[in-house]
Amino acid sequence: MLITRRAALCAPALIAAPALAQEDFPNRPVRMLVPFPPGQAADVFARVVADQLSARWPQRVVVENRAGGAGAVGMEAVARAPADGYTLGIGTSGTIGINPSVVPRLPYDAQRDFAAVTNIFMTPLCIIVHPGFQVRDIEGLVPFLKANENFPFASAGPATSQHMTAEMFAHRAGVKMAHVPYRGSGPAIADLIAGNVQLMFDSTASALPHVRDGRARVLAVTTARRIEAMPDVRTLAETILPGFDGAGWSGIVVPAGTPPAIIQKVNRDVVAILRDPAVAGRINAMGAVPDPTTAEGFADFIRNEIAKWGEVARLANVRLEG
Repeated sequence: MLITRRAALCAPALIAAPALAQEDFPNRPVRMLVPFPPGQAADVFARVVADQLSARWPQRVVVENRAGGAGAVGMEAVARAPADGYTLGIGTSGTIGINPSVVPRLPYDAQRDFAAVTNIFMTPLCIIVHPGFQVRDIEGLVPFLKANENFPFASAGPATSQHMTAEMFAHRAGVKMAHVPYRGSGPAIADLIAGNVQLMFDSTASALPHVRDGRARVLAVTTARRIEAMPDVRTLAETILPGFDGAGWSGIVVPAGTPPAIIQKVNRDVVAILRDPAVAGRINAMGAVPDPTTAEGFADFIRNEIAKWGEVARLANVRLEG
C-alpha cells in the first residue's frame, strides 16, 4: 500500500515535467540545420531568422550547415535529431518538395519524418533571355519553341526548382526543350550573358541584378501573382498559361513528434519576425517574398508540393543518382 501511495504521489510530478520543460523552452542553445553551404538563399534567410530569434529568446539559435547529397545529408540529420525543439531544420522546395520523387533511396521520408512549423520565404522564378534573343515577349516564346524543337535552356542544376518549373512549363505549353544544367545559377547566368545560352529559368533573386543592368531580359515570372521586385513583369498565369505557379521556397521543420506547444511557440515567434517591416523589407529587396504561415497551412502546402513535383518528375522522367 505504501508503494502504491508513493507511486500515486509521484505521478503528477512525472506528468507535469514535460509541460514545465516546454513552458521554459528554450533553456539551452537551439541549432538550426541548413542542408546547403553558406551563402545560398536558404542559408541567408535562415541566418536572418536565427539572429532575430536569438534576440527574442533567452538562448541563442546557432546555424549549422550540413551540405551534401542534394540536401539529403542535412535533412537526414534533422529527421534523426531528438524531437525536443532544440533542432530546427530548413526544409526547401528541393529537399522536401522535389527530392521524394527524384532521389532513389532517400534517407528520410519528407512527410513522415518532419513536422511543419512555418514557411519563411518564397523564391519567385522567372524566364530570362539574352538581350539579343529574337523573342521580345512571353507570347512569342511558345511559337518560337515549337518552331525550334529541343531549343536549349539553362538552369541552376538538375531537379532544382528552376529545372522542374521549366519542365512543367514545357508540358503545359506543349513544347520540347533541351536541358543544360549548371552547378548553380551563377555559372548559368554568366553563360547566358556571354551568349552561350539564350534562355534560362532562374530565381528572381539571382536574375534581378542582371535584368536591372540590362545584361539579361525577363519575359515573365512563374508565380501565380506578380512580385514586388518586378511589379511590371507579367506572370505566365495572366498571359499564356492560366493557373501556372512555380516557385522555390524555404521553411522551418522539426523532427516528427516534437511537442505541439513548442511547434506553436516557434511558429508564433518566427511569424512575428517575418511580419516585421524591416525584416520583410530585407527579404523583398533580395527578390524573395516573406511567407509566414500557420503550422497546419505549411503542412498542407508541403503535401501539395510533393504531389505537384512528383507529377512533373514522372512526366519529364527526372531522376537523380545517389
